[in-house]
Amino acid sequence: MSRILIVEDESIIRSALRRLLERHDHRVSEVGSVAEACDLGPREYDLIIADLRLPGAPGTDLIRLAEPAPVMIMTSYASMRSAVDALKMGAVDYVAKPFDHDELLEAVSRILHRQASQRAEPPAVTDPVGQAQPMIGRCPAMQAVYTRIRKTAPADVTVLIQGESGTGKELVARALHQQSRRAEAPLICVNCAAIPETLIESELFGHEKGAFTGANSARTGLVEAADNGTLFLDEIGELPPDAQARLLRVLQEGEIRKVGSVETRHVNVRLIAATHRDLYSLSRTGEFRLDLYYRLNVMQIDLPPLRDREDDIVEIADALLEKACQRHQRHGLRLSRAARRVIQDAPWPGNVRELENALERGVILAESHLIHPDDLGLDGATTSLDARPATAAPDVASSEPPAPGPLNEDADDLSLEDYFQHFVLEHQDQMSETELAHKLGISRKCLWERRQKLGIPRKKGPRRQTG
Repeated sequence: MSRILIVEDESIIRSALRRLLERHDHRVSEVGSVAEACDLGPREYDLIIADLRLPGAPGTDLIRLAEPAPVMIMTSYASMRSAVDALKMGAVDYVAKPFDHDELLEAVSRILHRQASQRAEPPAVTDPVGQAQPMIGRCPAMQAVYTRIRKTAPADVTVLIQGESGTGKELVARALHQQSRRAEAPLICVNCAAIPETLIESELFGHEKGAFTGANSARTGLVEAADNGTLFLDEIGELPPDAQARLLRVLQEGEIRKVGSVETRHVNVRLIAATHRDLYSLSRTGEFRLDLYYRLNVMQIDLPPLRDREDDIVEIADALLEKACQRHQRHGLRLSRAARRVIQDAPWPGNVRELENALERGVILAESHLIHPDDLGLDGATTSLDARPATAAPDVASSEPPAPGPLNEDADDLSLEDYFQHFVLEHQDQMSETELAHKLGISRKCLWERRQKLGIPRKKGPRRQTG
């Protein structure tokens, strides 16, 4: 139940608004001024609805005083200027009195939903050895993932997790299982790409004795082993056609039939599937059954690649480094400033798995208490400047390079590619990849792709810079 604070000096309006909100299951407090609101601790509320004109301080003062709680401003002066001014100061929305009840309730619902998504808590996930740790990351894309996990886990529906290799799809599957009603039952994880095509049906659905050469005894399949629990099928796009047909039967009827058997058995399994491929496109070419795709895609969770989680990369690196130090008994190792910069700027096509491998190398190869860029073994990110084409020296008298503007604009008589190369080579010694991309008006991924296309090497951090 959401907590809402009404700040309105007219008691009739205040009482009417309170009754309206309480009828829709909100807990409501009401005061008549900003000073009274501050006495109640406005930061503790999920939403503050404040009149613009109040005795003493104006309602917009609460935008700063109540932060991070959102503030919606009401006013009887329904002018565009007051609306724009309130929004510029940080109000999340604006409503003119007399207000329409349905419109007000819709605005309140929208604000509360957005706030809940933005502050979603990372779920704690227990790994196979029994250690529980929260998922790492606070970027908006991961907040959306956490919200989807929280809402989807108890629903007992089929889930399709999509994301590039190494983004942590199995971690999401474990979180879904552990927050579901099946948490006490088994979670069976299967990598469909790791099982030979000739054995996949036997592994998943089991077989009877003598069903094929080498079947010396009957075997229970992994689907049946997950009965009453959760079955996680990673890389489901690699499942061969016959196995797809059998799996469709499980989803439609809850039935399995062992290889070599004429009898069917009923199973109660929740399926979570994951893939880095576009299953819908595969269905258009006949590589994946369209009916199975629709059965799988009841609820979808999209995992962002690491390069799009700029604010999370260093936090993830620190957590992975701590684990690597424990494994190799090299306590006290830290990343140098140069290594942190390389980690933050690298494109990470292999995502978290590639970052984990790089830190493992760093822990093993570091010769002192600091891990330097060379220890990480990221060839593309630490290419020597010696191989760089000659270019004009940067203007050392200038503390900040001029903003070039987006790349879709002409730059004097230079072509776009010449302009890009000239700017990057001139300023990459003073700027990080993030800063370069911002100045060029492109994403960091686009910057990396253009570097690759034009053969522009990355700068190399100093070998012994302390961190």
